[in-house]
This record gives sequence, C-alpha cells and structure tokens, in this order.
Amino acid sequence: MVGVVVLLLVVGLAGLAALRRPKPITPEKIVAVERGDIARSVVARGKIEPLSKVEVKAKANGLILSLLADVGDSVTNGQILAELDKVDLQAQVREAAATRDGEAANLQAAIAAEAKARIEAANPDLEFARRDFVRMQDLFTQKIASQQQLDDATRAHEVAKNRQQLLNATVQTAGAQVEQARARVAAAKAVLDRAEETLRYATIRAPFSGIVLTRPTEVGDAVSSILNMGSAATLIMTFGDVSSVYIKGDVDEADIGKADCGQRVRTKIESYPNESFEGVVKRIAPMGREQNNVTTFEVRVSILNPQGRLRVNMTANAEIVLEEHKNALLVPEAALVYDQDKKVSVQQLRPATRQGWR
Repeated sequence: MVGVVVLLLVVGLAGLAALRRPKPITPEKIVAVERGDIARSVVARGKIEPLSKVEVKAKANGLILSLLADVGDSVTNGQILAELDKVDLQAQVREAAATRDGEAANLQAAIAAEAKARIEAANPDLEFARRDFVRMQDLFTQKIASQQQLDDATRAHEVAKNRQQLLNATVQTAGAQVEQARARVAAAKAVLDRAEETLRYATIRAPFSGIVLTRPTEVGDAVSSILNMGSAATLIMTFGDVSSVYIKGDVDEADIGKADCGQRVRTKIESYPNESFEGVVKRIAPMGREQNNVTTFEVRVSILNPQGRLRVNMTANAEIVLEEHKNALLVPEAALVYDQDKKVSVQQLRPATRQGWR
C-alpha cells in the first residue's frame, strides 16, 4: 500500500514539473529585431514621361527626300532631322526673285519718269508769257500796242498757265506711279521672302537637344504642311528631352493632404526592381478627378536621367517620403500586438519563463 502511494506521488510530481516547463515556440513565429531605416510614405503609380515632348511636323508640303535620324537617336539643338524634296520650292524662289527684279526695274523707270516730269514742270515759257502779257498791258495803256496784240499776249499767257497746271499734274501722277512701283517691289520682296522661308521649311531641324521617340514616316512619304492642315498635318517624328523625366501619378484623396511640393521621392521602376531612383515632387494638381466613386489627384514627380536609363512609358511607383527615421529598431508589422486601447507592443522571447515570452 505504501508503495502505491509513493508511486502516485512520484507521478504527480513529474506531471507538475511538466506543466511548469516552458512551452516551446515554433521557429517560424520567431523573428530577430534589426536596425535599419524606416519611412512613412505615399505611393503614386504612373508612367515615365520625358521632360518635354513635341510632335515634329513640316511647315512645307512635299515628299520626304531623306531622314537623318531614327528612333532612339540622340540629336542636338538645330541638327537636321529630315529633308523634303526642294525642286518645286526652289523654282518658286527663282520665280519670286525674277518678279522682284522686274518690279525693281519698273521702279527705276518710274523714278526716271518722275524726274523728267519735274524738269518739264519747271516750264520757263510761263515766265516769258507772263512778262509779255505785263509789257503788252503797259504798251496798250500807252496806246502803243493794239487790242489784237494785247489779246494775243493774254491768250499766250493763259495757255502757258494751263500747260503749267498740266505739267504739275503730270509730276503728281509720276510721283504716285513711283509709290505704286515701290509698293509692288515691297510685295514682290515679301513673296520672295515667303518662298525662301518655305524653302528653309523643307529642312526640318531639331527644336532642342533630345532623343527621337517615334518615327512613323519613311523616305518618299508625302508630307502635308501644318500651316495648311493644322493638327491633321503629317507627323514626321516625335521628339523628346529625356535628360530629366517625370512621372504623372495618381494619389488617393485620403493621402494627398500629406504630400507637398519639394518632398523627396524614391521611385521604383519595374525594369530595375533592385534599384531606387531619387526624385522630387514638382507639382500637385489643384483639382481632383473622380472615377468609379474614387477621387484621385495627379502628382508630378521629376527625376534626373543623365544616363538615359529611364525610358518613356516605363511603369513606375513613386514613393513620396513623408517621414523617415535612420538606424531605427525594426520588427515586422505582423509581430505587433494591439490591446483594446490600440496600444502597440511586441512579444519578446524569454525561454526561462513558463510562457516562453513576455
């Protein structure tokens, strides 16, 4: 009987010791606390866009004679991108130049005619006729000259005065013809200038330094002028400056209040998953857009791209850094414990305790 009691006591003590032994915690539930950098941020997702992008179109009509830049080529400001056929345009310049020269010759002729009219308008006969008339009046008063002689002198004087009026009118007409000739010369020069300018338009140059993004045309394609067709004119190529790029991303209205111009941005590009590109918030739209009952605001983030690694239309996630801490203690968010008051704590591993943690 005593043996049975001792056995039960030993078993009971062994069970109690087993209950007090620390409970093992599975390894997948254990993480190490580390030090590192942590940040609070807002993410704007969008596409890479060039700093500036233009559609290159011609101001002249014609056929493409040569294309001197292809997609992906880097070009400098003023570099020739394409040449149009210039045969007709050069003929128009020659015709306009000939017209100008002809009008210039007409102007010289008109100036000479005016000079001649002014010389004739000096008309010394008028003065002689006036003197004869005055002298004949004196002689008639002295009863030396007859009435017939006086009438002849009067008639000659009136004819001279009428001829002077006619000569003065001729001078005015010649002057007007000179002005008309000058106007025709100016108009011919304007036509020539326009023809020469159109000829220059046949040489298409880069508006700034950048890279060719698209080129839908080929040599021999017909090109319509933007001056005639407007936005419907032929697109020769799309040109952009990618030395600095930007992202147009959308930020939810719940987060837009935390974003501000000048904030630092860390950008992740799907093509470079292990790299981060630094940027800056340049612009935040003052008005949101609503779609599917969700309001978002457009945010523009500028990123330097000196090596040209970032390409247009790459998908990017711009992480706008709102707050950042360096060398902080880091634990996974799954390890955080929230109590009923929403206070945060973590469970620290303690193998010596009954629970194995505290």
